[in-house]
Amino acid sequence: MPRHSLRSSVVGFSLFSLLALWASPGYAISKDFNQSYPLQPGGTFELQNVNGTVDVQGWDQNVVEVRAVKTAKQQESDLERVSIEVDARPDAVSVSTRYPQNEGVEVAVEYTIRVPHGAHVEHIGTVNGTLRISGLENVEDLHTVNGNIEVFDAGGSVHAHTTNGNVHLELVHSPDKSGATAETTNGSLVVAVPFNMEAEVEARCMNGNFSSELPISMQSTQRPREMHGKLGRGGSPIHLRTVNGGIRLVVLRSSV
Repeated sequence: MPRHSLRSSVVGFSLFSLLALWASPGYAISKDFNQSYPLQPGGTFELQNVNGTVDVQGWDQNVVEVRAVKTAKQQESDLERVSIEVDARPDAVSVSTRYPQNEGVEVAVEYTIRVPHGAHVEHIGTVNGTLRISGLENVEDLHTVNGNIEVFDAGGSVHAHTTNGNVHLELVHSPDKSGATAETTNGSLVVAVPFNMEAEVEARCMNGNFSSELPISMQSTQRPREMHGKLGRGGSPIHLRTVNGGIRLVVLRSSV
């Protein structure tokens, strides 16, 4: 076969293969969502998702920037059946992913959010996906079922709960009176705190070990596989719980 004919055949076959791939029912189709909303200092932010990773980052602007990607597994029309709803007020921004009731729609939504450093992040949740939070001074409730929770350079009374996943929690200062919690069922916990942190520590791991880089004044406990102790003179409580996994309490460094 002449060389130019062979080249034409290869190009034609490649184009046909690409078109077939796009036409395939299993090919993922995506749609972007990009919006910004003003948020006054000290305002609140929350987000509820179902399927997809959520990444929330602090920044120096009094604006919430919402970037999301909706991805459908089967049909492009499914993208329109899953909506991103935003309730934006000057003092609060709330984002929710809405799926049609009683219908199976295979659509994932991945979020990348920027919020003011000093905003109160009250609740971030998803069902299937990792939660990643960084550079925020006031973080409260974080919840997923199947996924990790990662919190970097953050403060506040963080309560991080997952069922199937690990928790990595970095606290830059002591939590307030309500304390902080890191909890999972199937996974391990790594909690990093400053070397001079003062807190009450309660750690419970049924099938795993507890270790600490910081000196802890141990206290007696009546429950097996549970440890109570003090960092420094004690203070707000830090609750650490897992069933299948270990617990590590480490000194906060630039990276852990």
